[in-house]
Amino acid sequence: MRSMLSKAPGRLEKFDRSLVRAVSRLPGGSHDEFFRQLSAAANNGKLWLGIAGIVAIFPGKFRRAALHGVIAQAVASGVTNLGFKRLLPRARPLPEHLPAFRFVDPQPTSSSMPSGHSASAVAFALGAGLVRPALGAALAPVAAGVAYSRVHTGAHWPSDVLFGSAIGAGAALVTRKWWPVRPPFPETSRTAVKTSTLTEGQGLSIAVNTLGGSYAAETADALQKVFPKAHIKEIGQDEDVAAEIAAVATRPGTAALGVWGGDGTVGTAAGAAVEHSLPLLVLPGGTLNHFARDAGTPTLAAAVDAASRGEAARADIGHVTVERGLPGSPETLELSMLNTASIGLYPNLVRRRELLQPALGKPLAGVVAMFRTFAAGTPTTLIVDGVRHKLWILYIGRGHYYPRDHAPLVRPVLDDGVFDLRMITADESFARLRLLWSVLTGTVATSRITHLTEASRIRVEPGDTTMVVAVDGEVMPGVRAVEFSVKPGALTYYSPLPER
Repeated sequence: MRSMLSKAPGRLEKFDRSLVRAVSRLPGGSHDEFFRQLSAAANNGKLWLGIAGIVAIFPGKFRRAALHGVIAQAVASGVTNLGFKRLLPRARPLPEHLPAFRFVDPQPTSSSMPSGHSASAVAFALGAGLVRPALGAALAPVAAGVAYSRVHTGAHWPSDVLFGSAIGAGAALVTRKWWPVRPPFPETSRTAVKTSTLTEGQGLSIAVNTLGGSYAAETADALQKVFPKAHIKEIGQDEDVAAEIAAVATRPGTAALGVWGGDGTVGTAAGAAVEHSLPLLVLPGGTLNHFARDAGTPTLAAAVDAASRGEAARADIGHVTVERGLPGSPETLELSMLNTASIGLYPNLVRRRELLQPALGKPLAGVVAMFRTFAAGTPTTLIVDGVRHKLWILYIGRGHYYPRDHAPLVRPVLDDGVFDLRMITADESFARLRLLWSVLTGTVATSRITHLTEASRIRVEPGDTTMVVAVDGEVMPGVRAVEFSVKPGALTYYSPLPER
């Protein structure tokens, strides 16, 4: 073993010199200037930062891939320049090793081992490719060109380039470990049932909340055109929404309950539908229409199609018991929950994100909203199932939401029998810095401050006086305790089923 190690430097030098001689025998031409310009473009990572800036214009995975590539490049550059170059001093190739016209001018004076350009190139291309494989494949020839240019221009020996490339690959894989690539969302799955066929709206009674986000003066007329035989009730500003929906549900001849409004209105209608054993037709009439999207009726055409065919599915519904009022005169509210509930700073976060989204797009708006919310906000002390926590956010989804981070978007299954409980805690040291860093790097789901669990029953109490609870977008202050439970398969909702 000792003899092998003693011979290693000589073998490495022989390997390097043989490859450099092969490069030196290549005929001169325009490719010499090309590789010199390519090598110069990658100085200080400028080439990769420029590419990242262009890629980041496109939202979604492209933007995430650009950020992942830049972070991997930064790690590789730091390890190479601050670590290995100091530990492994090595002279660079001399003019006698290559034709003079090929040499980069000026030649770097730092250690030749390893190649920082190669490390950055491979780190960026592989880091971006782990998120967006097609982008990584497109960048691979550019990264290989930069790595080779360092030998072609006499800036490095071939082994420097190979070692630097290995460091870059390692940096990309390490960043993937603490910043995992977001897994694909599960396939949508619904428990299909047959229910009343609403031909032209026969037997359908629709409650329309005039305060819904997309309500207009012509809304009722538009609904009457697609459901000419339906009964439509517009709920005015001064009317009790819950009472009016209950009246619509109990109207003689009603075989199905329709609802047009926001998430809170839909949740109230779902409770009425369950109580009176009616199927629910959710019409996309609110600001966000979360349940309509998850139910497969994000458009009016999809809702009409499902209703005319009598196609429906089962969904669990959340039952929420809210304790309010003074200790001597308590008040108990019973609510239905279709989508989400939250305590802490989450409602402020959502409002900020919605305001910024038209200008910035959803992913970037989420990051900016998180920074603004948590930079100024303070954590809340809550007792969750008997355990005291200091929390930034307590988020409860009725069913598993994806992705598993701070911006849940999609719920593929509506009858999985559980709550999706997410807590972002402030119990740890440097909690605010940890939170902001995890937001910046997109690692909220894997951070130690994030706790992801599931449960079929949850009880939350304030740590001191009262708390503010939001259920399906409806905010309730002065809450002394809240308990969530699941009613499995309680709701039948219209949903267009896939063609077999």
